[in-house]
Amino acid sequence: MSKAEREITPALIVSEPARGAIHGRGFLEMSGIERVRAVLEGKLPRGPSARLTGLHPTDVGVGMATFAMPITGWWQTGAGAAPAGCMAFAADAALSAAVMTAAPPGVGLTTSEMSMDYLRPATIRGGSVIARARLIHSTRSLGLAEVAVEDARGRTLAHGTSRCVLFPVDLETVPERPPPPDDAETGTTVEPDPYLRPVEGEVLTQAEFDSRPGIDILRDRMQGRARPPIARLFGFLVTAVDEGTATMALPASGWLVSGLGTIYGGAIALFADYACTAAVGTVIPAATAFSPMDLKISFLRPGLPGDGELSATATVVHRGKTIAIVNCEVRNPEGKLLAMANASNLILPGRPWDRPVYIAEEMTGGDTGGQ
Repeated sequence: MSKAEREITPALIVSEPARGAIHGRGFLEMSGIERVRAVLEGKLPRGPSARLTGLHPTDVGVGMATFAMPITGWWQTGAGAAPAGCMAFAADAALSAAVMTAAPPGVGLTTSEMSMDYLRPATIRGGSVIARARLIHSTRSLGLAEVAVEDARGRTLAHGTSRCVLFPVDLETVPERPPPPDDAETGTTVEPDPYLRPVEGEVLTQAEFDSRPGIDILRDRMQGRARPPIARLFGFLVTAVDEGTATMALPASGWLVSGLGTIYGGAIALFADYACTAAVGTVIPAATAFSPMDLKISFLRPGLPGDGELSATATVVHRGKTIAIVNCEVRNPEGKLLAMANASNLILPGRPWDRPVYIAEEMTGGDTGGQ
């Protein structure tokens, strides 16, 4: 799919100038817990990825952090459900913040690995996803944290762990960045943050899923047809599909950036999850639901915003009766490897999409993934 063909359906949000703060030297001069508390208390503005989605801290203490994010209609896929990756998106913020609370001034942090096990889906009816993380172990250079994700009704949705790398920062090389101007101070009127706007995008009917195999639906997406709300919010594009493989593109937009100026790890995890789900869709016949069971991702280098696109290529490496295993590579616009992911999906022949999938209730003793 050429760039000209993709421009038939331009990204709704990511083509706009991003909002939100990129923090400078003053941020890194604080201790880790002071940084998170400053954002929680509104003393520091949120980063662009938080403005895009509404992700925000709700509690912080020594060795713990909680983040919440509304699950609005913008998170809907073509099946009308929120992707499992939305839980990884929220979890990454809480996990890294829990590790950061133990960091002294002048120390930076990056996530090196995250592992998520999904128990039940996040839904619009659930209101929000709430990620509660705690620090398990920390040294001068490494931190390990775990997270429990629930919805606003108190139901457990997922569990995860993350390993983060801590490193000293030469503060003299970090510019001091003033906060972005306040709209009230400048007298300008702008639209609400993206997650607060009226939802746009197409959700397919059950009849369409019952009558068409997944690969045909993805081919429609590749031509810019039936683009779901989540693809319009983030700018996800299907660029190539074949049986057992799918390639996606994601503009390296400033909207995906955290307050530290690099592409947020939770956004990369969501992108990998979305590509893995698409790859499974290419081997799924009509009238067959499926649901992600887990996601494991290793982050290899930071992603930077710019004019190009990230790409994610996902390949089904095993397709049994009830389990599909997928590998995924995420690359930057120069083709360098940013992250590698692995995911498992539960396949449910004859199961309509309008019934939520609860992993524990669907699994039986015979669900080993064999032929």
